[in-house]
Amino acid sequence: MKSMQHLFGIAQLSAAQIDYLVNLGYSFIDVNRRAIKKAPTLRGKTIINLFFENSTRTRTSFELAGKRLSADVINISAATSATKKGESLLDTGMTLAAMQPHVLVIRHAIAGTCEFLADYLHNTAIVNAGDGAHEHPTQILTDLLTLKQAWGTPRGKVITLVGDITHSRVARSHLIAAQKLGYTLRIVAPKTLLPAEIERYGCEIYHEFDDALPGSDAVYMLRIQSERLTDNCAFPSVREYHEAYGLNRKRLNMAKPEALVLHPGPMNRGVEIATDVADSVHSHILQQVEHGVAIRMAVLTALCAGQDEAVSETATEAEA
Repeated sequence: MKSMQHLFGIAQLSAAQIDYLVNLGYSFIDVNRRAIKKAPTLRGKTIINLFFENSTRTRTSFELAGKRLSADVINISAATSATKKGESLLDTGMTLAAMQPHVLVIRHAIAGTCEFLADYLHNTAIVNAGDGAHEHPTQILTDLLTLKQAWGTPRGKVITLVGDITHSRVARSHLIAAQKLGYTLRIVAPKTLLPAEIERYGCEIYHEFDDALPGSDAVYMLRIQSERLTDNCAFPSVREYHEAYGLNRKRLNMAKPEALVLHPGPMNRGVEIATDVADSVHSHILQQVEHGVAIRMAVLTALCAGQDEAVSETATEAEA
């Protein structure tokens, strides 16, 4: 398999690369469950997590992933970065790259931030930890690992994805992954929360939640991203949104009997999901959180292996 230099999104990965990362993540699950959660895989490597947006799961899991692989991990938030003093994003990136880290993990509100920085930071691998409403590749790889553990493969399965599709980088990454891996996505949302031309992804569109549930192998709930809404007219009220698009026990019973319930977090209980569903035996939400560490271990390992391979090739060429 071709080695990775960066991870910007699912769009850049082949089906074989996705399978490789998911399988590598699967191998790290046991590391995270044993008493001493440590492996020497990335000893001597340096990981910098640079987050310009708030995050609990993604940032913490990247930190744990690096530390459990014995890397040196540095965390920087927007509140403590030099951008607060007027420094440009590019200058911040170049400053950090000058310190010779192996991997720079970035979350930013603007789509394309990672690709932009990669054009200038030539010796540092960059991981997209979520950029605007563009992509969130490690979350989708996490979801795919959760589905692998439950099903073996998502191919041929039907996943109903519900909520704020327009502002969801998770939704966009899943739309791309579904085409590559052969599972069906049913998209459920009010028209005000659907992006233009979403049909080009080959998904099925529903505006009535109940119509999409029969035959669903999994129901994936998304929160309303109020921080990205430009107005308050996307839906009449939270109560009415919950009535139309909230997952409750009655609705879950309309899906297949063994249907999984997924959510990338953070959850808004009583809005997109009822508590008795979020905490039910159908819920794989905490498994997603657990698998997030394993997948990020896999991504960091793959990127550092790609760097080592590039260095080795360069040395061989120099000797020749």
